[in-house]
Amino acid sequence: MSTEPRAATVPVLVVKSMEIEEPDWCVDPHEHAQFRPDITHYGPEQHLTFRGEPLWTVMLAQAPYSSSPQVGVYIEQGRYTGTLDAAGLRELADAQQAHADYLRRLADQIPGGEQ
Repeated sequence: MSTEPRAATVPVLVVKSMEIEEPDWCVDPHEHAQFRPDITHYGPEQHLTFRGEPLWTVMLAQAPYSSSPQVGVYIEQGRYTGTLDAAGLRELADAQQAHADYLRRLADQIPGGEQ
């Protein structure tokens, strides 16, 4: 039996708080990030609706420690369904035009997205 000290390599998970730079538009409290790639900055949610029903939810987003850390817009599509008459279809087209104008303004907030 050897009296030499032995060493073993043991994988351990070290958990500690990390201070990160945050864009001025970020409103996310970052409560759920456990690993660096989980860290995502989110701007305020904007609900783009028609007749009170969600068409899209959009917000600025950036995951600074991901493989593509650029700022973009996170988009969720709503579940609006319905059959519209001619007036309703025009109303939807008007709402979508207003939403398209908003999305263009949001695109201008993305670095390099200004036209």
